[in-house]
Amino acid sequence: MAQSLVIVESPAKAKTIGKFLGKGYKIAASMGHVRDLPKSQLGVDIDNNYEPKYITIRGKGKLLEELKKEAKKCDKVFLATDPDREGEAISWHLATILGLNFDEECRIEFHEITKKALSEAIKHPRRINMNLVNAQQARRVLDRLVGYEISPILWKKIKWGLSAGRVQSVAVKLICEREQEIKNFIPEEYWSITAKLKNKNKQFEAKFYGKGKEKIELKNKEQVDEILHNLKDSRFIVSNIKKQEKKKSPMPPFTTSTLQQEAFKKLNFTTKKTMSVAQQLYEGIDISGEGTVGLITYMRTDSVRVSEEAQKEAREYITTNFGLEYVPKTIKSYKTKGNAQDAHEAIRPTSVFRHPDAIKDSLTNDQYKLYSLIWNRFIASQMSDAVYDTTSVDITAGDYLFKVSGSILKFNGYLSVYQTDDEEQETKLPELQLNDILTLVNIDSKQHFTQPPSRYTEATLVKVLEEKGIGRPSTYAPIISTILERGYVEKDKKFLVPTDLGIIVTELLNENFKDIVDVEFTAEMEKKLDQIEEGVENWVEVVDSFFKPLKRQIELAEQNISKITLEEKVEVTDVICEKCGRNMVVKKSKYGKFLACPGYPECKNTKPIVDEIDVNCPLCGGKVVIKKSKKGKVFYGCSNFPECNFVSWDKPTNEKCPKCGQILYEKNVKGEKKLVCINKNCK
Repeated sequence: MAQSLVIVESPAKAKTIGKFLGKGYKIAASMGHVRDLPKSQLGVDIDNNYEPKYITIRGKGKLLEELKKEAKKCDKVFLATDPDREGEAISWHLATILGLNFDEECRIEFHEITKKALSEAIKHPRRINMNLVNAQQARRVLDRLVGYEISPILWKKIKWGLSAGRVQSVAVKLICEREQEIKNFIPEEYWSITAKLKNKNKQFEAKFYGKGKEKIELKNKEQVDEILHNLKDSRFIVSNIKKQEKKKSPMPPFTTSTLQQEAFKKLNFTTKKTMSVAQQLYEGIDISGEGTVGLITYMRTDSVRVSEEAQKEAREYITTNFGLEYVPKTIKSYKTKGNAQDAHEAIRPTSVFRHPDAIKDSLTNDQYKLYSLIWNRFIASQMSDAVYDTTSVDITAGDYLFKVSGSILKFNGYLSVYQTDDEEQETKLPELQLNDILTLVNIDSKQHFTQPPSRYTEATLVKVLEEKGIGRPSTYAPIISTILERGYVEKDKKFLVPTDLGIIVTELLNENFKDIVDVEFTAEMEKKLDQIEEGVENWVEVVDSFFKPLKRQIELAEQNISKITLEEKVEVTDVICEKCGRNMVVKKSKYGKFLACPGYPECKNTKPIVDEIDVNCPLCGGKVVIKKSKKGKVFYGCSNFPECNFVSWDKPTNEKCPKCGQILYEKNVKGEKKLVCINKNCK
């Protein structure tokens, strides 16, 4: 029987696709990229049209041999990598290695892993899109040229091991500029006056507005005291009442950027975690009673467009579960921003009839939270507007004007499903009539000062990167991860703060490679990459126009930049080095902080920083400490190691089992913490 080979990136995706395609198809995973530029050298032939020198990624040789064998056995090979530049590039590399005919229609593309989407994709294969491949190739070459040509200058002038990134350096610059804004900020004084008024025994507050119809900014105490003096013995009279109905429309379904922002705000997810969990939901989850299914559409998108089929399905669900009044008369559609590629739909559930609560038992806690967020946002985006009854009241007191407004939710509409932090709060006012004379309970004045701009969080940085056209949906999470890992930025609670190293590197790049950290220049380069994808620009010419001036800047920088001494702040601890008696200091590596002897290189003693939990070791009575594996996974061990070899992935507690008296562990079962006995025979 004839068989086709379908190659995807991941085993999870392969499992989901295999379920839908069934017999006649062999599904294999490439495990991501299979070829890349070498790490040990530039890997770009500058004198030969910037020809990339691709090599097989270490550890992929055996996998590729197996793929070649499978391809020879099959009558047809389909390349089913992700529907974006990166996925197209992976397909191109696979086609090259497998010796496929580039004129052959071997590429299939789908934006959700469902039976219908896969059937359509298999029926309509296409050729590999070389414009997409060249756009990705141009980005890869540009990033390599910046990284490998500028980084050695940072090594010589500042510190070995530093690196520059074409897009990451701009992100660090934005964070450094915000920090400078905060430092340079000069607070300005302003005041407010609030009158507490009463009508028919119901109290409410009105804010001072101005004199007559003219608004007055209150800037100092003298100004406020004069107004308060003039208000003495004034009658507070209702001079105008305006009632109206106000509608509030739902937000559009998620793009990559808005999903990362909302997941950060509502779920406290980092951008990296959001994309990791979203990838799992897209590639497929084993759902009880259904098997493995893809729960959401492709999660790397800048579009708010939704298919007609999904809109109809949503309207059917809303009608059945909420009622006709919750279904808007015209279908809700949203306009994608002008600089967006609009290649894929918005992020939405593959079926709205798969309610988050109905499949909760098949999901981890994180998967459930993110899927619920996506499901609720999409359903809300197709629902009727919320309607408020609003009342605005003007109150005169002598020559002065006070204002107050109230709103009551008349119809909740989409708010029955999804709310954001900026939703209007209900404020009820007493029944007021024109010319009502109000009783003044008290009047209060307060001094305020303007606040500096807030530091960026991951969410607000993603928002500004998108607004300024820096990077694309697939790059936001890697940008933030990279600048944190390189030590240019660190987190203070939720906020991103530049380190001294980040500030010094940014200043050096700004002085010597202005274009590299220029926001507008970087945004313009993103547009050119889009134009390569559209077939308007030639990728070699784009790279050449970027690299030639950069090369001249590099030559000048090597001559002009003086050696910079980086003063490292040393954190001394009370832990004594058992080898030489010095107080050990805190050092940093890419794996995190550790203790080191300050006597290096004479004394090379190091030890991990351990966090104790208030639990005694069940074997020897020592303290249980938190440790991390080489892959960064947390586990628990005894502080008396190696004398005591107690170790556990689950967190031990001081509580005893009511059945056998042994200690209980905290075990994570599908996101919920449960207490389990250490004694396996106890159950």
